[in-house]
Amino acid sequence: MHSYVTTPAQLAEVAAAMRGAPLVGVDTEAASFHRYVDRIYLVQLSTGARTALLDPLALTDLSPLAELLADAAVEKVFHDADYDLRVLDRDYGCRARRLFDTRIAAQLAGEPAVGLASLLEKYRGVTLAKAHQKADWSLRPLTPGMLAYAAADVEHLPALRAALRDRLAALGRLSWAEEEFARLEALRWTRGSEAGGEEAWLRVKGVRILPPRQLAAFRELHRWREEVARRDDRAPFRIIGNEALLAVARALAATPAALAAIPTTALPRSLAQRHGPALADAVRRALALQETDLPRLERGPRWPRDPDFDARVERLKAARNAAAERLGLDPGVLCGRPLLEAVARARPTDGAGLAAVGELRRWQVEVLGDALLRVLG
Repeated sequence: MHSYVTTPAQLAEVAAAMRGAPLVGVDTEAASFHRYVDRIYLVQLSTGARTALLDPLALTDLSPLAELLADAAVEKVFHDADYDLRVLDRDYGCRARRLFDTRIAAQLAGEPAVGLASLLEKYRGVTLAKAHQKADWSLRPLTPGMLAYAAADVEHLPALRAALRDRLAALGRLSWAEEEFARLEALRWTRGSEAGGEEAWLRVKGVRILPPRQLAAFRELHRWREEVARRDDRAPFRIIGNEALLAVARALAATPAALAAIPTTALPRSLAQRHGPALADAVRRALALQETDLPRLERGPRWPRDPDFDARVERLKAARNAAAERLGLDPGVLCGRPLLEAVARARPTDGAGLAAVGELRRWQVEVLGDALLRVLG
């Protein structure tokens, strides 16, 4: 059974009770599929024996939750904690300590499927319902089915954590996971994370290859969509998708005829009819810009030319892949390509030099360090 927490007294009682537990599963529900501002609309907590669903729309003060999350005496269990931690920080100033992330644990255990549903089915024999995966959690009242779905997402986390912890301990990898979990405590919301931030348009796939005039058109189209989404509090893709905006920008479609010439696979006729005047206006604004006012993308830092760099990366990659196969890990989990490139640039000659490379973890140095140094020698 679960309780639905809507009053300060209920929240205080739940938080006090759960601070007496050894661990608490934590999850959140947002509405990014529906709303422009992706805030938290429900927080789920569970000790396994008790589950509570906190309604932030009814609770004006969530400081008892913040105190629970910050309490190092209680382990907090998340699945894929990254986004939850960032949004909890942004919306409520909550900073969690002493974490266990079941997704990271599953990755380091070599699980081929690390989604919560897959892990619960394998380790707990539990099948999660999917009916409310894309529900609008901003709506009130929440239905009994939605509340049951939200409770199920969190109430099995303590038992899943126990199973995965045992698995990691048996593999001798628990210290790897603990190092990763400790790093999660530093996660904070950053301005660049905002969906509608100033540079959000540059993060759209395919934008950076556009020539300047088309780039300006996409920027204007993106700004228009953001204004509409913000005004109507709707997810931007529900107004018009990125692919349609890219198609309009590439065609520099500033007239009804130009919009009509875009294939319907890229710009459906219904969207062209609904938004045609606004799309054409945005393109015309871009066409009116002087050459000096067109956006120019800053390129990343140029590294000094190193003719052997790519060959070193390939040697490091081969060593990484061999180790990953031996350990039964996804190669990217063991050590991602950006880290391999950082090692290739640094060209360390010993363990101390390797340990000084960027974001390389201690456990990665211990497991992979000798192999990487051999191929660099």
